[in-house]
Amino acid sequence: MTALPEDSWLLGIRPQPAPVTAEEYDALSEEIAKAIEIVDGYVVYCAVPAPDHQTCARRLADMLERHARAAMSGGHDCFTVNTDVDLRLRDLPLLNRRPDVALYRCLDRGRGERLRAEHTLLVVEIVSPGSETQDTTDKLGEYAKAGIPHYWIVRLDRTGVSIIERYRLDRALMLYKHTGTFMKEEPGGAPTVGTPILMEIDWAELQF
Repeated sequence: MTALPEDSWLLGIRPQPAPVTAEEYDALSEEIAKAIEIVDGYVVYCAVPAPDHQTCARRLADMLERHARAAMSGGHDCFTVNTDVDLRLRDLPLLNRRPDVALYRCLDRGRGERLRAEHTLLVVEIVSPGSETQDTTDKLGEYAKAGIPHYWIVRLDRTGVSIIERYRLDRALMLYKHTGTFMKEEPGGAPTVGTPILMEIDWAELQF
């Protein structure tokens, strides 16, 4: 057997001594919590998104928020849109994700209400190098099992958002079904969706 060199980064890997509980996570500082996700009680470190990724997340959030405000002015409930938001999917074992963008019903902050799956209408994940499996397989299953009605997988090209894959929850199976893919190159102008709120996808708004 070949021994690892003493300076190998593999030697620095150590097993987590015990799963993180919901109470332990809630006690973390915001600075630490923003750098990690918790999957089945185990810490997953989140790399800082590239500037293009952050720009597109912000522009997607701006687009969603504009349509959410229009929906609210039309008599809908109160909606909130956030980027990199702390989302509790399950307490035991702890499953805590930080989607790139989330649209959810307004929380009662006065009562210390935390964002959970039952508040959430749509989560959006932007695929980055290294996140393909998490975004298209792991989170696809986790968000569906948690009961979040809508999930978008977003892909970028050199000029901004180029593809939006849309999924809707089949509540009988608690699995997502693909409902369509919008592609920037397709003719026909700005596509629209009716759920979870009425939205028009303005590609120009989602470019760098």
